[in-house]
Amino acid sequence: MENRKNILICPLEWGLGHATRMIPLASALLKLNHNVIFASGEVHLSLIRSELPECQSIFFPGFNPRYSRYFPQYFAMLLKIPQLIFHIVREHYLLRRIITDHQVDIVISDNRFGLWNKRIKSVYITHMPLIPFPKNFRFLEPAGIFLHRLIIKKYDFCFIPDLPGENNISGRLSHGIELPENVRYTGILSRFSQVTQSDSNPTETVYNTIILSGPEPQKEMLKRKLISLFREKSPATVILEGKPLSKKETENEGNIILHNHLQSGDMAGIISGSTGIISRSGYTTIMDLIALNSSALLIPTPGQTEQEYLAGYLSEKGLFTYIDQKDLNDNTQFPEKKTNDNSAIVKESSLLLGRALEELLNKPH
Repeated sequence: MENRKNILICPLEWGLGHATRMIPLASALLKLNHNVIFASGEVHLSLIRSELPECQSIFFPGFNPRYSRYFPQYFAMLLKIPQLIFHIVREHYLLRRIITDHQVDIVISDNRFGLWNKRIKSVYITHMPLIPFPKNFRFLEPAGIFLHRLIIKKYDFCFIPDLPGENNISGRLSHGIELPENVRYTGILSRFSQVTQSDSNPTETVYNTIILSGPEPQKEMLKRKLISLFREKSPATVILEGKPLSKKETENEGNIILHNHLQSGDMAGIISGSTGIISRSGYTTIMDLIALNSSALLIPTPGQTEQEYLAGYLSEKGLFTYIDQKDLNDNTQFPEKKTNDNSAIVKESSLLLGRALEELLNKPH
């Protein structure tokens, strides 16, 4: 193919979601016979190697902070701004060597601020041009929008993994604000949109599922809390941990079955077969659940304003319910099974992604 391009994809390392939502995008590019290269830290690359073994991988870690056990996440992040700026500058200059060494034609950055280069086309992916601030600091949001626009304008395109109009799932994070001219909506990006589901049923009976996601230590803190609540309760509870580097695949703890990592088809089968689901309100998890027509009880990461907003917004739309982590107690129950027909969202998303990629691949730099 004469126009075959080398396309570098670099996901952020704040949880596996930034890598898994690049799978449908990479798959679409592979179907168009382009060469896809992933560049990230070892955890993300391990997942990509198992899901897309045909893709080349480069060790290119980015900013990966641990969240706080005690302080609000926005406060912890403020303390790490100097470290973040160092990583932005560092990866911007390291990208030059990768472009030369691997003859990269296009770079796609999922929320990594410094991965643009004037010599080639570049794409920035984010679901929140508006970064939400805590209520008492919301007056600072316009400044955040302005700074984020400056970053977005460094790139040829900004892809937002959401839909325009009323069917959107990101709310004010990417709607109701003035967006730069290079923004394109791609529809939801979920590795489950076209996956062939396994018939996996870990108990061959009724079971509930907990989907763990996001950065430590909050991920482990939620896991221990939920295990203590459901260890002795029926039916069985399956926990999907999202640990692709773990050597032990499955463990049992009381009436709990823990899967450290599953392939997409097996994971989709377990989620779809669940009687009830509990998960974080991370954006990629939400896109995955929507792609599988599933609802869930959402538990936002404490102090992570984006997740707190999404949990409330999507509950108001009737797609999910939510509870704060501090309110979990012995009376907490899995929600009753609720199946949503999201086929229209999935269909429109496929069309939007196709259009965005066509423009990216064919528009002159």
